[in-house]
Amino acid sequence: MSGCEGCASASPDGTCTSSTGCDKPEDQKLKRTLGRIKHKIVVMSGKGGVGKSTVAANIAVALSLAGKKVGLLDVDVHGPSVPRLLSLKGQQPHIGDQVMEPVPWSKNLSVMSLGFLLQDDRQAVIWRGPVKMGLIKQFVEDVMWGDLDFLIVDCPPGTGDEPLSTLQTLGPTAMAVIVTTPQGVAVDDVRRSVSFVGEVGNRVLGIVENMSGFACPDCGKVHYIFKTGGGEELAKESGVQFLGRIPLDPAVAESGDEGFPFMKVHRDTATGKAMEQIIAPILALPDPPKA
Repeated sequence: MSGCEGCASASPDGTCTSSTGCDKPEDQKLKRTLGRIKHKIVVMSGKGGVGKSTVAANIAVALSLAGKKVGLLDVDVHGPSVPRLLSLKGQQPHIGDQVMEPVPWSKNLSVMSLGFLLQDDRQAVIWRGPVKMGLIKQFVEDVMWGDLDFLIVDCPPGTGDEPLSTLQTLGPTAMAVIVTTPQGVAVDDVRRSVSFVGEVGNRVLGIVENMSGFACPDCGKVHYIFKTGGGEELAKESGVQFLGRIPLDPAVAESGDEGFPFMKVHRDTATGKAMEQIIAPILALPDPPKA
């Protein structure tokens, strides 16, 4: 790992642009935190309503069930949904002197979200960009993540403050998993996410096509009632990996509402197998070289 990775003075290639070097205590603290995380994966989309948080939560759960040490960070400031998806609503992290302990979901999965810090989940968060940027950096460097195989970050839709701050904080080795639905109106917006990641200086790990076909709860088969293939076409056009497609499955919505991750209770279904196909290339990522 570059000595400047994650530093506020780092350029997209990880080199230092500061005239005074990287001696700030906060930069050193961030560097130490990132040095204990093997893989940083940001789940994002240019379009809202594509099931991005559900995909992020189930990727994190599946990796943890595979024996990996995983952190799940929810940086959707205005609509944090991870606490509900994992049945962690009402939980609070332990906050000490300049450190926070993430909320455990299991021995292998720890979670942090602004939703844990709001006294009322009906409370609107009305923050400008600099405040959100500061929170994201704090959630990375001040949370006691420990040694992780994967840090999965759930970003809000678009290419605004949150995904930009997240990628800049995590550094150039962070990779993006981009979620879309097959429809052209979604693919058009998601195409901008692909170019955004490249312009910031990061790599797209792959594209997921969500809500592709309908998983019939009666016969167990996937029926392609609506358009399919938009995400795969975008991957080919962009020269990035197509991770796979996930059908529209009523059980996915039900498990999310009830707080029981789909990949824990339904992994043997057609939808579960589709998600496993998406997770396989993530599990196969080689460990980065030691600094």
